[in-house]
Amino acid sequence: MEFSSKLLESAVYEMSQLPGIGKRTALRLVLHLLKRPKEQTAGLAEALVNLKDNIKFCKNCHNISDVAVCEICSNPRRDESVVCVVEDIRDVMAIENTGQFQGLYHVLGGKISPMEGVGPQDLTIFSLVDKAKQGKIKELILALSSTMEGDTTNFYIYKQLDGLGIKTSTIARGIAVGDELEYADEVTLGRSILNRIPFENSLKV
Repeated sequence: MEFSSKLLESAVYEMSQLPGIGKRTALRLVLHLLKRPKEQTAGLAEALVNLKDNIKFCKNCHNISDVAVCEICSNPRRDESVVCVVEDIRDVMAIENTGQFQGLYHVLGGKISPMEGVGPQDLTIFSLVDKAKQGKIKELILALSSTMEGDTTNFYIYKQLDGLGIKTSTIARGIAVGDELEYADEVTLGRSILNRIPFENSLKV
């Protein structure tokens, strides 16, 4: 792709580094921004820099937050004895949109994937186990996507909790095998949370 401007080429290159954005889409977005008032482009740039500089991760659940403890963890109406384990913030948002879950979350920050060099030490699994050992958690819901990596992570966590006396369940298979949680419709995802099954049963499937 030939560019008549080095400034344009640089902006397109940076935009194309975003996931799912190819060079042609990046060019279209940059040209769109170029046509907009300078104030709008400046507002977008400021919002992104502010996000990067000031975003925090909740010290309890590792969810993205503006403060040290996120609104979900600090809500006294949430049931702290039930914790839903998810991969990232997108899954928290998907489950929250169902309105069917009133417990707390634990965000792993990914899934175990030897092929990509991601091991348990790269996730927040050990802080989850430490939290479980404190005795406040009665049920842990493993709500990772139904992929090989998701199942591997579920099983690893399950084995780490062995002997702690915590009920471990997994979302019902209303979520198709291989599906990512964030793309499930709210009704299906809500029912999968409500109709969760003991994790031991999922090992027999």
